[in-house]
Amino acid sequence: MIKRIVLAVVTIGLVVGAVIGYYAYRMLYGPALDLEDERVAFYVKSDWDQKDVLNSLSEATGLRHPDFAERLMEKKNYRGDLVVSGKYTLTSDMGLNELIDHLRAGNGEEEVQVTFNSARKLSELAAKVSVNIEADSAQIAEKLSDPALASKYGFNSATFISMFFPDTYRMEWDTDADEFVGRMAEEYKRFWTAERVQKARNYGLSQSEVSTLASIVQAEQQVHPDERKVIAGLYLNRLRKGMRLQSDPTVVYAVGDFSINRVLTKHLSTPSPYNTYIHAGLPPGPINIPSKQSIDAVLNADENRYLFMCAKADFSGYHAFATNLSEHNRNAKAFQKALNDRNIYK
Repeated sequence: MIKRIVLAVVTIGLVVGAVIGYYAYRMLYGPALDLEDERVAFYVKSDWDQKDVLNSLSEATGLRHPDFAERLMEKKNYRGDLVVSGKYTLTSDMGLNELIDHLRAGNGEEEVQVTFNSARKLSELAAKVSVNIEADSAQIAEKLSDPALASKYGFNSATFISMFFPDTYRMEWDTDADEFVGRMAEEYKRFWTAERVQKARNYGLSQSEVSTLASIVQAEQQVHPDERKVIAGLYLNRLRKGMRLQSDPTVVYAVGDFSINRVLTKHLSTPSPYNTYIHAGLPPGPINIPSKQSIDAVLNADENRYLFMCAKADFSGYHAFATNLSEHNRNAKAFQKALNDRNIYK
């Protein structure tokens, strides 16, 4: 009888042990996450500890065994410096053991794409960039509005925006505001080759002044980039002659209302150093972030004798150019009539 009892107890123990072992194995090596997709991005922030990672895994990925995961994290010493910030790729078939090892190994160095195509001010740039990296818009904006930082890179508050080129860049997700600015400084130096610097000097312009003129050219022609070299040549002609640029986009920037479709006489007297109808020469800095292509359009401007332009009356997006005022007035009258015919008054 005693032998039977012992045998039964041992058998039960083995069964219980097998069941426990089975479930432990399932928790360790079975799918640990409840994901809708096969692969998801998971972000570990720079100031997180083990508890933050665990909470985020539970909320964002449907972690199936959070209590067991916490014990496993402790056993694997996943804490302190081993909690490495960055972007991690998690898969639906990833077991808990593999998951913790993946995080613990600090495999969060996956790069992200940081894209900004256009912006009128550095605050807009900060908002666009913060979508893709850990630094938030407020942190980036604070850096970009720091006169000391602008001076460090050879700019002032008005020209600092010319250090940033619209493009797509690859960088680590946990890039902070300082690292982002530093990366943009490297891109700026890389773009401004000795050849480009010399072309700017040939026009009597600094690199920032080229960017400022490029921003105006880009604002004048947003639809047909092939026309930008012609417009650049026109504005260089006006600069050489000491004529005011009289660029409508600079007036819109001065007014601060970017919904304006038609610049009116009342807008032309807006008191602002960016208003090129009342101030000669270039404004203090760019009125947007010009693309590399727009900068090259200025550096390789068309050699022409144009001094005036206005949008064509056919609304094709191209401009009617003129070498004298009487010809320009005829072009402008035709365009104003076209605006009136379409009931565009503001």
